[in-house]
Amino acid sequence: MQKIIAMLAIALLCACAEPVPFEETFRVALETVQPGDVVEIPEGVFSFDRSLIMNTDGVTIRGQGMDKSVLSFKGQLAGAEGLSVSASDFTIEDLAIEDAIGDALKINEGNNIVIRRVRTEWTNGPDVNNGAYGIYPVQTTNVLIEDNVAVAASDAGIYVGQSEQIIVRGNRAEYNVAGIEVENSVGADVYNNIAVANTGGILVFNMPGIPKRGYGTRVFYNDVSNNNTANFAAPGTAVSGVPAGSGIMVNSNDNVEIFNNRLSGNDTANIVISSYFSANYAGQREVAAEFDPYPELIYIYDNEMSDSGSQPGMDYLVKLRDAIFGPEGAFPDIIWDGVIDPNKPEGREVICVDNGDAKLLSIDAGNEFANPTVDMTPYQCQIEKLTPIELSIG
Repeated sequence: MQKIIAMLAIALLCACAEPVPFEETFRVALETVQPGDVVEIPEGVFSFDRSLIMNTDGVTIRGQGMDKSVLSFKGQLAGAEGLSVSASDFTIEDLAIEDAIGDALKINEGNNIVIRRVRTEWTNGPDVNNGAYGIYPVQTTNVLIEDNVAVAASDAGIYVGQSEQIIVRGNRAEYNVAGIEVENSVGADVYNNIAVANTGGILVFNMPGIPKRGYGTRVFYNDVSNNNTANFAAPGTAVSGVPAGSGIMVNSNDNVEIFNNRLSGNDTANIVISSYFSANYAGQREVAAEFDPYPELIYIYDNEMSDSGSQPGMDYLVKLRDAIFGPEGAFPDIIWDGVIDPNKPEGREVICVDNGDAKLLSIDAGNEFANPTVDMTPYQCQIEKLTPIELSIG
């Protein structure tokens, strides 16, 4: 029978006459919880000065609502995360984690993970000193991230890394560097989310130095608008090279479908496609032989796109916009760095666009922008569509 741990009752474990503060009973509960237990958090704001850790499989942590049960780390002195979990068959729902010194919620090496109606936020707004990640499952399988809110992370509000079989749906990400990011992961459906006022709205990345290669992500039915917040990531991080004004950005990833999204007001471009070589345009040109730096099999279709490209978010892009379209002009909805694998197999498509009147600009970054072009002929093609992700949880 499922056991519910009533947090205040844990105080009975103490022989003291004074009641034990909730913060201590909660910490004890996480350390002593057993598989099948539900750890309940009452309404209130609860303050912690060091990380919370839970490493037991089969546990649910449940609050009373993301604006009712708040775990605050504003005075945190120790630990790398707010809440750190290494467990499978884990559910966390209906609570908030605020102002962690590092990542707000990190889940490492687990299977069957549900993160639902959780708010992660740095309440001071965008700041390079904020924690890097809000919701952060890594090296996980069978992951559902739904109906969450992520605000003001200095890297990514909602991030899934080195994982497989992923659904990210119904979330809101705002004022992060990256609103939602899928990195070095296999098989992800990202849909029905709102990404607004981030530096980049939704990112699908592969980065070098990580053994898992990501591919097979579908990004669809999302609202991605006005992602023009100045980049406040720490210099040298992967997202520090994301231009402000990027709606959906694909970097060095393959088999990505972008369809039926509503994109508007993203001042660099509604969709940005790049190789690793221009992801952080500062002369990065060398990668390990086992890393594939080129995006391929990118299929863009049936999106609603408008009002983008008028204020590119990096100086070199402003100069390029001015040179091609004039200072009062704008980039088209889609821009691509134009860098192609010199050993690309014959017939392997790089990008296919079936999106009404939408135009793609290849900026020819590999030749120092010598021959940018909006010729759509190379992109009039189709790619076999990916299979929807189905999870056995949720």
